[in-house]
Amino acid sequence: MFSTIPELSKSALFELLLQRFPTEDKKLSQIPNPALLNDATKAAQKIAHAIKNNKKITVVGDYDVDGVSSTAIMVDFFRQIPYPLEAIIPNRFSDGYGVSPNVLERIDTDLLITVDNGISAIEAAKICKVRNIDLIITDHHTPLNTVPEAYAIVNPKLSTCQYPFKEICGAQVAWLLLGLVKKELNLSVDMKQFLDILCIAIIADIMPLVDINRTLVQEGLKVLTTSKRASSIIIRDFLNKTVISSEDIAFAIAPRINSAGRLEDASIALKFFTATSTNDAYKEFELLNTLNDLRKTTEAECTKEAIESVDDSCSVIVVAGKNWHEGVVGIVASRLVDYFGKPSIVLSCENGVAKGSARSIGEVSIYELIKTHESFLTKFGGHKMAAGLGLKEENIDAFRIAINETASKLPPEDFLPKDAIMGILSAQDIDFELLNLLESFEPFGEGNLRPKFLLRDAEIVSIKLMGSDKSHSKIEVRQFPHAKQTLELIAFRTVLEMPKNKKLTCSYTITKNEFNNRVSLQLLINKIY
Repeated sequence: MFSTIPELSKSALFELLLQRFPTEDKKLSQIPNPALLNDATKAAQKIAHAIKNNKKITVVGDYDVDGVSSTAIMVDFFRQIPYPLEAIIPNRFSDGYGVSPNVLERIDTDLLITVDNGISAIEAAKICKVRNIDLIITDHHTPLNTVPEAYAIVNPKLSTCQYPFKEICGAQVAWLLLGLVKKELNLSVDMKQFLDILCIAIIADIMPLVDINRTLVQEGLKVLTTSKRASSIIIRDFLNKTVISSEDIAFAIAPRINSAGRLEDASIALKFFTATSTNDAYKEFELLNTLNDLRKTTEAECTKEAIESVDDSCSVIVVAGKNWHEGVVGIVASRLVDYFGKPSIVLSCENGVAKGSARSIGEVSIYELIKTHESFLTKFGGHKMAAGLGLKEENIDAFRIAINETASKLPPEDFLPKDAIMGILSAQDIDFELLNLLESFEPFGEGNLRPKFLLRDAEIVSIKLMGSDKSHSKIEVRQFPHAKQTLELIAFRTVLEMPKNKKLTCSYTITKNEFNNRVSLQLLINKIY
């Protein structure tokens, strides 16, 4: 199984990582002109005109991190003009997704701007037209065959869009548009100040960390460590680190911000981002912490049930449950992808209607797979690696059969995860010099995954359980039979028992651990074979 995996020296590893970036990193000044985005100049002129003529402006966001971040950047920008802006984030449970006819019932405005949604809002656009509301859609999701009839649509995925880098998130589209609004109004707002929130959105929405995304995340993490924004101060206090990494955001911050929209209302997360005092930001963050704990419990229960109901013979997993919480099905789908190594769709059923989320793996476009079977669906949208969908409960089985039939025609290599093991390191090479080498290729994430290494048939010296509920394992191993040096690995959310042969084969990553002002290397087990 691992016969082709090479032994790696530090210099060989450096060369391999260098191959990921054939060109030099871009500078902020090299970010392509926002005017290249479809309709962006037209949209910026309309917004500037509305401001000059005291028109009422409303922004409608989305309840995930990207949508909340987009809305927060808008709110902060308008605050600095200063100009009144009404910001609405739909409630997942009572409003559904995006700018829906439902949401429009409570909006009275002259100009409506969507952020991170709107590309599939055909009905809402018709209502806006009837009510003489100018609609500007800013989104990054893949358009359907028909697009809404709006005053302007700013979306890099439109076939008519000239923007050279397409893989940007909703918050980036909004931020780029605001750069043009700044120019139209001749404002002195520093657009760099929003990079702390922007980098959180890019990381959380799993954008590939290459090209301009890499630059914006690198610069954004720097802004995050110095920003006087109340929410950024709270994030720094919470993480308690001298250097904040993309993975700190992905694993510690994004789930907390997401939990508001998943379990209650995303306005909590918006209040956190837009708080004007650390006291207010802290109160909202405490609430996000509580919701995140509840999310973990709910998700664990749902994941357990979902795993038990999976038909492992399928190429694409499609599972549904009556009492599964609608707010966690996306995370559960990710868990199933990790567990089974297959694209997964998880649906929550209520009153004959199924709503859910899909997550993909490797090169499989879950968006295209679902789109092929649009006839079964009442709604759907998304992009290559993630999508949302709705259908009648009675159609689930037929949809499962159809999507698997289509998936069976895809090349098997498309289903291979991208997180390949890079090689085998010698224990002597695992030191701070290696850590510095790895850190020079940060930020790690989608499109630039943190390198994984293999430990093969290592002798287990001891296993200790950690954490308040003893749900994590700390494993001491000897890489070779007579090696003096041992390695310590941590397996989170895994209770490992001593195997009969006292051997361990696993993949792992190397990270920096900061605790009580002490810095150490941490080896985190990725998968036990």
